[in-house]
Amino acid sequence: QVQLVESGGALVQPGGSLRLSCATSGFTFSEYAMTWARQSPGKGLEWVTAINSDSTTISYAEAVKGRFTVSRDNAKNTLYLQMNRLKPEDTAVYYCARGWISTAGPILASDMDYWGKGTLVTVSS
Repeated sequence: QVQLVESGGALVQPGGSLRLSCATSGFTFSEYAMTWARQSPGKGLEWVTAINSDSTTISYAEAVKGRFTVSRDNAKNTLYLQMNRLKPEDTAVYYCARGWISTAGPILASDMDYWGKGTLVTVSS
């Protein structure tokens, strides 16, 4: 069955960096675009970034552009999110999802067919 497992979340100080990973199984990873989204306390799902199957097309939310970098290793079936210059407002549970979405608006869980369980990133001094 399809599985997406995020890891790498942690408590980090403002200005710090983290790299999240999303290990996948149960489908042909190299054939699918992938998306990162996040959910802050008390808020809905927010789209962060998306990458197509061969990494030739990438899109970022304005809030993370220039600070976050998405990448993938199709040989390892793994998606990554490098997060630099973290801010307190980046505090959220970060989810990876199968498929492509690119929107400034809120997203719903039903917008994507598979999601991981998330990893918590806390940015605080």
